[in-house]
Amino acid sequence: MDLKFKKKAVLIVDDEETISHSLSLLLKNLFNVTTTNCGEQAIQLARKNRYDIILLDLNLPGIDGIQALKEIRNFDADVSIIMLTGSNSARFAVNAIKSGANDYLTKPFNIDEIIHLAEKLTNEKLSEITEKSGEKDKPTELIGSSPVMVELIKKIKTFAPKDTTTLINGESGTGKELIAKEIHKLSSRSQQPFVAINCASIPETLIESELFGHERGAFTHAVEKRLGHFELADHGTLFLDEIGELSLATQVKLLRFLQEQEFYRVGNHKPIKVDVRIITATNKDLEQLIKENKFREDLYYRINVINLKVPPLRERIDDLRPLIDYFQTKFFEQYKRKLAFTAEAWEVLNDYNWPGNVRELENLLEAMLALCPEDNVKPEHLPQRIFSARKEEEDNLMVNFEEAEKIFETEIILKALKRANFVTTRAAEILGISRRILKYKMDKLGLAGNE
Repeated sequence: MDLKFKKKAVLIVDDEETISHSLSLLLKNLFNVTTTNCGEQAIQLARKNRYDIILLDLNLPGIDGIQALKEIRNFDADVSIIMLTGSNSARFAVNAIKSGANDYLTKPFNIDEIIHLAEKLTNEKLSEITEKSGEKDKPTELIGSSPVMVELIKKIKTFAPKDTTTLINGESGTGKELIAKEIHKLSSRSQQPFVAINCASIPETLIESELFGHERGAFTHAVEKRLGHFELADHGTLFLDEIGELSLATQVKLLRFLQEQEFYRVGNHKPIKVDVRIITATNKDLEQLIKENKFREDLYYRINVINLKVPPLRERIDDLRPLIDYFQTKFFEQYKRKLAFTAEAWEVLNDYNWPGNVRELENLLEAMLALCPEDNVKPEHLPQRIFSARKEEEDNLMVNFEEAEKIFETEIILKALKRANFVTTRAAEILGISRRILKYKMDKLGLAGNE
């Protein structure tokens, strides 16, 4: 079954018709676009529909953008919200982020910046793996009764309030950002901003500006001063995902911040001090990158005070059912259906290796809810890639078994030949088979003996 996923959805909220129309034309090839010119209707639309991004103007008739932002955040913590404003004050930016915005843009807009930011926010979304674990006081957004998850959750609860720098290791799709958010929620900074940035999704030429901000005129297209993620996260938590992708030059500046708690905005020689907790994550082996001179050893020890290893889904397969139950609940309002899985379908899902981890599971379930012709899922309804992977594993097992069988048979025949001084007839008698069969096997295995 070839599963296709629908285009992402964006809601544009701006009372200036020319801006709303321009943004619609700009984004319509990437998103399904909806527009409105007032905050009240934006709230109603956000309640009824699932949007991936909301572009929300600050100055609106009636309810202003900040009020609308707070109202939407009361019932939707997942949607990415970008505030739009003609103001460029630091006070506005901090207020927007603290109220729940993911980022902000100032007018007049830079086309490349809008597209880059929209793509970044949709690409950075990780699967949320939320469920019960049997512990009343465990983090509400983490699930898993498997031993490895229970141990991970216990460790998080122990150190999260202590403001310690943390490195999260795990494959793509395991929920590293979700874990960073849980650490933030359990810390004394929980009422302050949580700001996330994926270092792999930003071009090297822009990463320094994204992290530290820039002054007007600092480089081409820097038409306005912009606050970086460090300033936006002041008094809160900054999550640096895929930190192994940072250039050595940027690593030096990050190391300096960890040592001095200050940085320089691009184009400004005055140091800026902020109070930020740093959480980093990677799916790479940083120790190997150190050996290859691609990652600084001193930075590694700075970020690796607490190390969390997030297990891949294949190592916590017992959590498959509760994860599917959770995602079914999450998508129920959108698809108005719940699926049941036959025993045969469960067997296939349990045997699958899940290379995309929880993110792959979430995408698969949403595709099944959208496309499965029956509410009772059978193996034939599952994507072909699952069966292809299963067959490949079975073929590898068969090859390994045949190789082991060949080695074992060779050893047995060699022992018999040695006992018979390599006389084939005598070796056949020792093995209890005919000389003809033994000769056939020896020829097949490339063994020689005497008549």
